[in-house]
Amino acid sequence: MSPQAAAWLRFAAAVGAGTVAALGQAPYDLPLLLLLGLVVAINLFQHSARPWQAAAIGWGFAFGYFLHGWLWLLSPFMVDPERYAWMAPFALVGMCGGLALFWAVAFGVSRRVSDRVWPLIFFLSAAEILRGYLFTGFPWGMFSQSLVDVWPGQGLALVGPYGMTLVFVATAAVFTHPVGAAFTNRFAIWAVRLMVLVALVVPFGAGPSALTESTVRLVQPNAAQKDKWDPVKITEFYERQLEYTSAPPAVAGATPDLILWAETAIPWPLDMADGALSQISFAAGGAPVFLGVQRRDGMQYYNSAVLLGPSGGVIQTYDKHHLVPFGEYIPFGNVMAKLGIRSFAAQLGNGYSSGRGPALIDLGALGRALPLICYEAVFARDVNGAPERPAFLMQLTNDAWFGTGQGPLQHLAQARMRAIEQGLPMARVANTGVSAMIDPKGRLTDSLALNTAGFLDVALPQPLAPTLYSRFGEWPFLLVLLIGLGCALLLRRRKLPFDPQYRQS
Repeated sequence: MSPQAAAWLRFAAAVGAGTVAALGQAPYDLPLLLLLGLVVAINLFQHSARPWQAAAIGWGFAFGYFLHGWLWLLSPFMVDPERYAWMAPFALVGMCGGLALFWAVAFGVSRRVSDRVWPLIFFLSAAEILRGYLFTGFPWGMFSQSLVDVWPGQGLALVGPYGMTLVFVATAAVFTHPVGAAFTNRFAIWAVRLMVLVALVVPFGAGPSALTESTVRLVQPNAAQKDKWDPVKITEFYERQLEYTSAPPAVAGATPDLILWAETAIPWPLDMADGALSQISFAAGGAPVFLGVQRRDGMQYYNSAVLLGPSGGVIQTYDKHHLVPFGEYIPFGNVMAKLGIRSFAAQLGNGYSSGRGPALIDLGALGRALPLICYEAVFARDVNGAPERPAFLMQLTNDAWFGTGQGPLQHLAQARMRAIEQGLPMARVANTGVSAMIDPKGRLTDSLALNTAGFLDVALPQPLAPTLYSRFGEWPFLLVLLIGLGCALLLRRRKLPFDPQYRQS
């Protein structure tokens, strides 16, 4: 086989490994296959003689992984297929191919620095934190996201999502390490490998959740995105939510202390919704209602949520601050307006404007809660950015945009990550599901199935003590990352006593 043919074969194998690795994410939830795919990619990296060949392996692995894991990105274009379906494959391939460049650089630079595997642990982890922060970030599909159902996922409370990503990559590197001839080496390496395999297949589900005496009602209308704004069906969905809100308690005596409606739960902007808000409060029978709504302020629009009092008055307002690029606003739209291109300016009503940042909602006896609207639950830093530690988290989302399976379930997994990281319960209400109560260990205490209509009365779990990650955020991970990158660069420049090549010279 010619060198060129061998290189193309390795590239195809990398794409295939990435495709298999995506089976680690929802709806498959097989982290063992994610580990297997990463092990194959690292082995291919080891057989890459030049940095550009290693970069091609990294790009191919990432492209296969993202393409399979993010098929849900086609769904928004299918809401109005006659107008937008033609864009779907270009958007999907462009998104996956563009973000795969982060991993390509990590693989290529790692090979440039060293012919060993261990620097890749740090360069790939660095690429992941850059993917999560640059250009507002898109950390969807991190390796650590696949761990929420198994024991290693509890490590999120200690080192957070990027720290667990580094641990996952390091674990894969262990599987590529030569066993060696000595019995002690063989025993140690195979013992570690066996423990990892067991940890990735044994579900985490130990112990019941400690509950408070407070009950939260989650209202799930199941309005498909193609129907959500249909003038003929608007009334149907609105009245369905009123019916669920006024329904008797699911458990006798457990009257809801809080009622949650989903993101953009009503079709009218806040300044035109006084009558609807009064109806909602009346249906709630005096219980506070927190619901998603669009808000206008002059020419600017906000994706917001409001807390209603007993008479329908707005007690507190929260404006979403981490918006979806190209979905909720056009990047640099306001800058382009100064140059005369006004069609993309959020300040002129063309898209949403960003809120001021994380804020707490005072819910009286329930304590102060941190609201997250849809996409904000993807970012651990948005939760860590709260002005103080909340009593619990609330996510209001409309996952109808994400399709009917893969996307909503992956979004749910990320909500569970935030609960584990903070040691806090999360009340999650989604238009089409999955609406759920998540305990501080990331377990669902109860849930409403995807693509069904209904409501759920569920007890609010008690929070745990502040986690290590909630106290220190990404700083421990960044310290380890900088030490690892520093060692990799230092070893490239001169051989140190702990470098095997030093001992051989």
